[in-house]
Amino acid sequence: MTTSHGRSPLRTELFRRKPIRPPSETSTTGSGGLARTIGTWQLAAFGIGATIGTGIFFVLSSAVPDAGPAVVLSFVLAGVAAGLSALCYAEMASAVPLSGSTYSYAYATLGEVVAMGVAACLLLEYAVSAAAVAVGWSGYLAAAIRALTGVELPHAILAAPWDADPGVINLPAVVLVLLCMTLLIRGASESARLNMIMVVIKLVVLAMFAVVCFTAFDIDRFADFAPFGATGVTSAAGVIFFSFIGLDAVSTAGDEVRDPQRTMPRALLLALVVVIVFYVLVTVAALGTQPWQDFEGQSEAGLSTILDHVTGAPVWGTVLALGAVVSIFSVTLVVLYGQTRVLFAMGRDGMIPPLFARVSDRTRTPVQNTVLVCLFVAVLAALVPLDDLVDVVSIGTLTAFVVVSLGVLVLRHREPDLPRGFVVPGHPVIPILSILVCGYILIGLSATTWLVFAAWVAVFLLVYVFYGRKHSVLARTRNEEAS
Repeated sequence: MTTSHGRSPLRTELFRRKPIRPPSETSTTGSGGLARTIGTWQLAAFGIGATIGTGIFFVLSSAVPDAGPAVVLSFVLAGVAAGLSALCYAEMASAVPLSGSTYSYAYATLGEVVAMGVAACLLLEYAVSAAAVAVGWSGYLAAAIRALTGVELPHAILAAPWDADPGVINLPAVVLVLLCMTLLIRGASESARLNMIMVVIKLVVLAMFAVVCFTAFDIDRFADFAPFGATGVTSAAGVIFFSFIGLDAVSTAGDEVRDPQRTMPRALLLALVVVIVFYVLVTVAALGTQPWQDFEGQSEAGLSTILDHVTGAPVWGTVLALGAVVSIFSVTLVVLYGQTRVLFAMGRDGMIPPLFARVSDRTRTPVQNTVLVCLFVAVLAALVPLDDLVDVVSIGTLTAFVVVSLGVLVLRHREPDLPRGFVVPGHPVIPILSILVCGYILIGLSATTWLVFAAWVAVFLLVYVFYGRKHSVLARTRNEEAS
């Protein structure tokens, strides 16, 4: 049986699309009761805060052994892919300025079942990213406490039970997640202001690191530039891409941003420029100070260790460790914020239980949603080692970027006259290049990562088949119209 348009009822259900309703620029309240309190600089700081930190403060120890000094090219490759995708994000954010980022974009352009698959990608990358960042933060906190007080925190409370050197629980990581939960419950504007302060501290500390390292810079460290060839560069780029989740986090704030059709594109592009400049600067400075082989195993407070070796005195490494404790806090805060807003959008659309879309009358935040997310992430951070978390995040981020780029192509074709605060230059070349570059990096990820990813997406598609397909707002609207 088919509909009057020649489509089967099942296909019509799977690919029904959410209407695009740009918000009024004068509105002070977003969809679902969230308050519009975030401006351009605060939103850009969300992107910078969630991006700079993960790729610099501890992912170098995973990426450099894969590529050698050519990891600089890995950062450039990841940056190019992120840059192309950011242009696409900017257009989509100005055309569909809603909470939920790529999930909402996919729902408006590609259909309901695709949106659910994309939601699986986003929730995987956000949850695992927040846990991984919290685990990395634990190492810098231990280094800072050791340098300032001489107290060595017990290994049992600093490592997961399945780590290479097993502990009992990563307690500092759990504490960090719970602190972020408290801030997020208080309100988006409070979180944004605190994040802005932490971002400034982060950039100052990383600039200090680069200046100190360049005093001991040795160009000969780059002699064996690409020991593993193009394969190593691609593999490292896949690991590094884990950190570019921050750009997606910017687009989760669509319902809490003032004048979103202008603010979101500006914030995305500003964040991208700052992130790439600092990534390349710090990476080159670090590689010039020690043999690339020494990066392996420096996952705990790696940049602090480099400064200790360069200066021969603990003071600079201590300053950096303290800066890392503050700045990595901001990464966790923004990533957790992003995940709660994706779940909020899904709950509002009826794709998951409405519990996730309930907003507190007092704080104007989704309190129950936030508590559930943070408890889940705290368990991950407490029990799962860092190396097992990083690759899984990259595949979710890359997939989300591909979907956004594809969404730009589809929306330009389907709704060419839709108001857009930003238009991707060189269309359709830029979106197509974005898809190709992200796809190239995806190919370099391991088979195990792909299997974990496939299993996770399959679970979410089952949730859609047995719950979301029947309970979505679009499904209820259709049933009401039919009756």
